[in-house]
Amino acid sequence: MSEVNKIRNIMENQRPPLPPFTLESAKQKIQMAEDAWNSQDPERVSKAYTPDSEWRNRDRFIRGREEIVAFLTEKWKKEINYKLKKEYWAHTDNRIAVRFEYEYQNAAGQWFRAYGNENWEFDENGLMAKRFASINDLAIEEADKKLA
Repeated sequence: MSEVNKIRNIMENQRPPLPPFTLESAKQKIQMAEDAWNSQDPERVSKAYTPDSEWRNRDRFIRGREEIVAFLTEKWKKEINYKLKKEYWAHTDNRIAVRFEYEYQNAAGQWFRAYGNENWEFDENGLMAKRFASINDLAIEEADKKLA
């Protein structure tokens, strides 16, 4: 196997940093997730999850990369000018908890800020196997935006 193929195989099947997490590697994982979500590229985001990843997102239950891509595609059609910020909350060997906020506009031009918490569980290859998100939205004025 060529060096390029080895690297490609690792990137498809592993997502460093790998558990067990340290404070530094947990924060690195969080920043990687924030960067991916801010790309608004559903395919890119889905690659950080196991093929059979389980999500609870508000009142929706999502399973697997195909459903993740479909969900995010629809989400970012509705949530215009999306900008996300994630912050470290806690971690254990293979779990990370974050708090986050993001801002977006709807099709009518109304701005919102969403607040929430996520609990993540990773497999041994650093892919997220479970993501449980609790989220609340608050209508805001454009002048009240915090995220650029």
